[in-house]
Amino acid sequence: MKKKKEIKVLLVDDEVDFVDTLAQRLRMRELLVDAVYDGEQALSFIKKIEPDVIVLDLKMPGLHGIDVLREIKNSSPNIQVIILTGHGTEKDEEEAKKLGGFDFLRKPADIDLLVAKIKEAFMEKVERAMTAIAFAEEGDLNTAQKIIKKEE
Repeated sequence: MKKKKEIKVLLVDDEVDFVDTLAQRLRMRELLVDAVYDGEQALSFIKKIEPDVIVLDLKMPGLHGIDVLREIKNSSPNIQVIILTGHGTEKDEEEAKKLGGFDFLRKPADIDLLVAKIKEAFMEKVERAMTAIAFAEEGDLNTAQKIIKKEE
């Protein structure tokens, strides 16, 4: 299993000061953190480097966070996504969960709670991958793919 320092986190938020400060605080808690400032940058980033967990804002210029989540789950379903927003509605929360978002937090979020959610999301990713590998090794590729896509 990866140590905390090896959990790759991508922060996506257009509030530059907020996201830079949050990145520093998460690095102090031994997480590997990158930051981008809109949805387009996030989608470009994950084509080059796949993070384990993305902490994603909803209200950003250009692509809305829900649209970014949808794209991430279509292209890289094994990436865990935690929504962290100051503007989310119950409808946004329902939509995020329906699309496969791991959790939905509201700003300001306690840093210890956010770190705990990041670790939970990472552990779920690892467990799901191990289960999918077991099914794949048994020759059940259909079930393995459904597990990775969080359909089962």
